[in-house]
Amino acid sequence: MFLSTYFKKENQSVTITPTQASDFAKSIAQDFNPIHDVAAKRFCVPGDLLFALVLNQYGLSQKMTFNFAGMVGDGVQLQFPDDVAEDFDIRDNKDKCYLEVHRSGDVRYCETQIESFIRKYVAFSGLNFMHILVPMMKQHQMMINPARPLVIYESMSFDLTTLDFTEVSLKLVEQDLQIEGKRGDVTLTFELLSGDVIVGTGVKTLVMSGLRPYEEESALQMCDAYESRRVAFS
Repeated sequence: MFLSTYFKKENQSVTITPTQASDFAKSIAQDFNPIHDVAAKRFCVPGDLLFALVLNQYGLSQKMTFNFAGMVGDGVQLQFPDDVAEDFDIRDNKDKCYLEVHRSGDVRYCETQIESFIRKYVAFSGLNFMHILVPMMKQHQMMINPARPLVIYESMSFDLTTLDFTEVSLKLVEQDLQIEGKRGDVTLTFELLSGDVIVGTGVKTLVMSGLRPYEEESALQMCDAYESRRVAFS
């Protein structure tokens, strides 16, 4: 499985080093959020990597919901039990919950299908900041703190009408930002396609905190810094 270089598993315990997390964020998700840098003060493992590891371990179910309950830092020993029910949590060895998962329907364990699903979803996810969130901030004339551009991944769910596909792609069909004080709740609705055929739908939610009035110059500087990180990596 292509994920093998991004984690280490011993028995039921999974660990992810900052280097592995950062490589996944940049190489697979094209996500250049500084919080995933090896030396980041508030380093955390990408939520998309946790999502990917669940699919890698437990297969692709027709209906799945992921609720992110905590940020995984360096040295956390995550527990991935061999057998799970429809509802299960990913916790560490101290019983702290980081991810709540619900699944139902048929399950497939096809590596080709799961790899395509992971790669296409996290690539879609990696485009969120520059291609979706920044334009939404400009539209609503509110923005995150450019000095600490933190966006929290809250949840993701999808509902597949069939598992009879190998390759899949994602298409954004609706986006919404609800602002309350300094908090912004983002909802992204997407379709899952096999070729031209819609095989499912999904929803991703994020939280933007510390909102302030939009400043064009600060927003451009934030985007330039993000793009510089991408160019430097590539």
